[in-house]
Amino acid sequence: MPSSSLWVCWSMTPSSEQGWDRTRAAAAAWDITAFPMLTGTLVTAAGFIPVGFAASAVAEYSGGIFWVVGISLLVSWIVAVVFTPYLGVKLLPEVPAHDGSQDPYGGAIYRRLRGLVDGIVRHRRKAVAATAAIFVASVVGFLNVQQQFFPLSERPELFLQMNLPEGSSIVATAEAVADAEELLASDPDVIHATSYVGQGSVRFWIALNPVLPNPAFAEIVILSKDTDARERIKARLETAIAEGALSGARTRITRFNFGPPVGHPVQFRVLGRDAQVVREIAEDVRAAMATHPDVVEPHLQWTERTPSIRLTVDQDRARAIGLATRDVAQNLQALLTGLPVTEMREGNDLVTIVARAAPTDRLDPARLGDLTIATRGEVPIALSQVARIEPTQEEPILWRRNRDLMISVRADIVDGVQAPQVSTEILALLEPIKAALPDGYRIETGGTIEESVKGNNSIFAMFPIMLIATLTILMVQLQSFSRLAIVLITAPLGIIGSSLALNLFSAPFGFVALLGQIALAGMIMRNSVILVDQIEANVATGLDRWTAIVEATVHRARPVVLTALAAILAMIPLSRSVFWGPMAMVIMGGLFVATLLTLFFLPALYALWFRVAPPEADSMAVCLSDPDLHLA
Repeated sequence: MPSSSLWVCWSMTPSSEQGWDRTRAAAAAWDITAFPMLTGTLVTAAGFIPVGFAASAVAEYSGGIFWVVGISLLVSWIVAVVFTPYLGVKLLPEVPAHDGSQDPYGGAIYRRLRGLVDGIVRHRRKAVAATAAIFVASVVGFLNVQQQFFPLSERPELFLQMNLPEGSSIVATAEAVADAEELLASDPDVIHATSYVGQGSVRFWIALNPVLPNPAFAEIVILSKDTDARERIKARLETAIAEGALSGARTRITRFNFGPPVGHPVQFRVLGRDAQVVREIAEDVRAAMATHPDVVEPHLQWTERTPSIRLTVDQDRARAIGLATRDVAQNLQALLTGLPVTEMREGNDLVTIVARAAPTDRLDPARLGDLTIATRGEVPIALSQVARIEPTQEEPILWRRNRDLMISVRADIVDGVQAPQVSTEILALLEPIKAALPDGYRIETGGTIEESVKGNNSIFAMFPIMLIATLTILMVQLQSFSRLAIVLITAPLGIIGSSLALNLFSAPFGFVALLGQIALAGMIMRNSVILVDQIEANVATGLDRWTAIVEATVHRARPVVLTALAAILAMIPLSRSVFWGPMAMVIMGGLFVATLLTLFFLPALYALWFRVAPPEADSMAVCLSDPDLHLA
């Protein structure tokens, strides 16, 4: 945002150096830069339209960036074109008046720059071809950049999740939580820990994924002193669990993640009609995932089956003694669950009295056959006389997706790798399994890849609106399809520097880096608009188009470089941030390279596009067209 004020300050400086008073120089700054800067500001804000209006969880998480950036840029433009000239008039020293013969662009540096730009424009085909080749190489270089959805948070909380075998009572889960609390009680890095037995924690963070109530599940939210303490706690817990602590539960230690809730970063869904076949395929998927070195404890969403008892009624015997299946069910409900018989008042409350069998009879599976039920003639008989009791196992819960049974195979990943990359590598391992799938069964990719695709698709769906807004704004300023095309061609040049920076610093490219790439395109187009506008202004003053190109580049070089340096230096503190670091890398690298390309590639492209001939060629053309001059 300070770059807008730098543009205005620059516009006042050469005017003062040419002998103008401060008031006239401030007015010239408005005439020269106000509307081109407004165009660039609106284009940059329009680039964030897809983020602000995307119909996905990404917009819920980061949609406010559009409003913050848009309002901030507009306010900064007002400050730059109104308050900065005013401050210049009040604070800048008065330059002694002179006749204006002193050329502020006649120094040695400007002369060298003028010669360099002139040479590049003369070899414009080579310059454009070289830039295109570098751009293609940078796109190829992007293939080596790790993909990321959202990075880890720097919050000090840590989550310890425990899953006991399915069917475990909440009493057993509470005992496991007590053992975990003992491990944390003596840890000096723990401020406090909050336990949730039978359910997950409340959603006190937008990226937190709620967990359905389950007696066999527990979660402990651990608050550490800082991020380093969080990592020490995690390491100690992992060591204790590896040595046998909390062996009765499958544990998971996680940190906060930025972005929409994903759950396990690596997930694959197996869908089909039959639960047993789906489970068998899911086991094959789990075995394939386990072979990947970066995967941590792959497991099934349905996990273990729940022990159950199946009661098979002997219909012949039941009919012989006058019992129906419904009668057996009603008798068992009364004995095991109980039936309300009356109510009693205790103070202001009514208490229901339930009659059922004694705990010693109804809670012991071995004694279920001895339960006494009554026939229609009120003759008591043992349950084992009319029914067969069979211990078995069943699925604890049947998950469905689009009416198909579904089992999700999921896993965590080791620190230092990106989930999209791991998922992509596992997809190659699953190809033989996919090829052998029966009809009606399929494997889908979930986790961070799925959420990333959802977020990107919701953003890309808004790209037509962004493109229309950008083209409209640029057309109002440039009023030429040719100049519009030139400005748009420069927008992707930031990829060259961002690809170089991401590869150089091994930074991942994710959603936050994508925001930086969008902002970078707006900055580049802003500089291009101002440079093209200056070329047209030079032509309007009577300069030939070749000279107008060279002089516009020389005149705009200083503000372009200064504004780029201001933006790059402003990104340095963010480059160390876990969340904003990739975005800072993209802007710093992209803006550094794109600034140089704007000063050299854009003049060459402009001259090539409009077929601008060198001054010598123009003079020769005049001589050949005038016979008198030719004879002379």
